[in-house]
Amino acid sequence: MSTSVCVIGAGSWGTALAMVLARQGHSVRLFARDPAKTARMQQVRENDVYLPGVSFPDSLEVTSDLNVALDDSRAIVIATPSSAAESVLPQVAKVSGAPVIAAFKGIHPDTLERTDELLIRHLGAERSVVLSGPSFAMEVARGLPTAMTMAASDIKQAEAAALFFADTNFRIYASDDPAGVSLGGALKNVVAIAAGMANGMQLGHNAVAAVITRGLAEMARIACVCGGRQETLMGLSGLGDLVLTCTGELSRNRRFGIALAQGMDVVGAEAHIGQVVEGLGTAYATHALAARLEVEVPLMESVYQVLRGNLRLTDAVQELMTRPERKEF
Repeated sequence: MSTSVCVIGAGSWGTALAMVLARQGHSVRLFARDPAKTARMQQVRENDVYLPGVSFPDSLEVTSDLNVALDDSRAIVIATPSSAAESVLPQVAKVSGAPVIAAFKGIHPDTLERTDELLIRHLGAERSVVLSGPSFAMEVARGLPTAMTMAASDIKQAEAAALFFADTNFRIYASDDPAGVSLGGALKNVVAIAAGMANGMQLGHNAVAAVITRGLAEMARIACVCGGRQETLMGLSGLGDLVLTCTGELSRNRRFGIALAQGMDVVGAEAHIGQVVEGLGTAYATHALAARLEVEVPLMESVYQVLRGNLRLTDAVQELMTRPERKEF
């Protein structure tokens, strides 16, 4: 049944999700902050900056007025960078009853809240849902097969939210572990920077495989301490998203790591990518969160120290490889 859905954030990911929803016959309003960008997308009927060549469905409207975007919405998807999400939540909270689906990934830099915790603080658990999993926006926009996880504290709530995306090529599995799904989606970006560094240093496939595997162990370690389940980290929002982000050519975090390994500084590397690199802020937040939780995450800590300029990449590799031998599990 056609319903009115709002998508906040007209970057590559928000636009792709808006297109999935519109293809299902929903009346979709995509919010873009920049009026000039809004007018351009409405005119050419595509996001020619981030998703060139992929036309909008007829039922997708772009607006720079958030009140218009939110009006009478039956579901709200937030696909802004994680750093911008909190600024729109107070206004979203005024839209009574509509479920809010977080399609952003990160850890709050000040409070160290997960995505699900941030939503609950502003909206309450009954409206808070998290969407995460292995997905490149361009492939989703083109309608290529994609599988993701929708999580909420109540499994029925997650299943209901998934119905908005009932697309043959966009399969969603429900989960009642929003903590695990949120942390999987956030922490994999830090590990992907490490994988990119390994690629940029030409350390070989063995090294990248080790980064992915040990990174997953660190992700699960943090998630379990926070109340998430280890099995969640073995699924789409954990291992699936991690493998994609660490190996895919379209991965911003991987490309950022490669740029650092090739001699760029942090500012230059992010400018080179041209979009927000979520793993950068998440690495700083993960350092603080791991310290608070007293959880050992040597790989992600090395990424943090390199980003801070406290450790050279070659020294980081040496330190990780000369750590005391231990049991794997």
